[in-house]
Amino acid sequence: MRVRVLVVEDESKIAGFIKRGLKEEGYSVDIASDGEEGYFLASTQDYDLIVLDLMLPKMDGLSLCRKLREGKIAVPILMLTAKDRVKDKVAGLDSGANDYLTKPFAFEEFLARCRALLRKHDVQSATKLQVGDLSLDLLTHKVARAGKDIVLTPKEFALLEYFMRQEGTVVTRTMISEHVWDMHFDTFTNVIDVYINYLRNKIDRGYEKPLLQTLRGRGYLFKA
Repeated sequence: MRVRVLVVEDESKIAGFIKRGLKEEGYSVDIASDGEEGYFLASTQDYDLIVLDLMLPKMDGLSLCRKLREGKIAVPILMLTAKDRVKDKVAGLDSGANDYLTKPFAFEEFLARCRALLRKHDVQSATKLQVGDLSLDLLTHKVARAGKDIVLTPKEFALLEYFMRQEGTVVTRTMISEHVWDMHFDTFTNVIDVYINYLRNKIDRGYEKPLLQTLRGRGYLFKA
């Protein structure tokens, strides 16, 4: 399943920078610009990681973190702040954050910390997926069928990964939009159909048995 990240950050430039970088890594990203919106999204949506700024309007990061933990929301939290004093870091970790990063930060380090938290949370425990003669490597992003390499765009890769993780299960358009795109995706467009056609042409064309099936009125089924 594609990793979903919630970024709670009130500075639009920083939020946009983080979102672009995470999406380039294949993550699905939602943005909340204040603590109350962050709490609403975190408590009503399923996320694999929360990136939380300390200084937020309406509800500060420490209060939000405590409230999430009190509500038994165990999603890993990476706290961001311009404060670099030891007592500030201790306060962040004691409030329930899993890690702490001081602004400004190198984006490579930010990504490494995100990956570490995701690994600890077992989001990416399996690094290779296999359905029939189709294989997908989550670390190298290599895809092959019957020994033949297949080149996919990041979105096609994310879509295939989701299908492979749902092998044998009927997948609806709503499920795809929630896990492969983000909360702002317009479900009335034909983007999903377009990408499914792209994917089908790459993984099924030329092979005797298709892996991706369309179930009219229901959704899609991916199985060997």
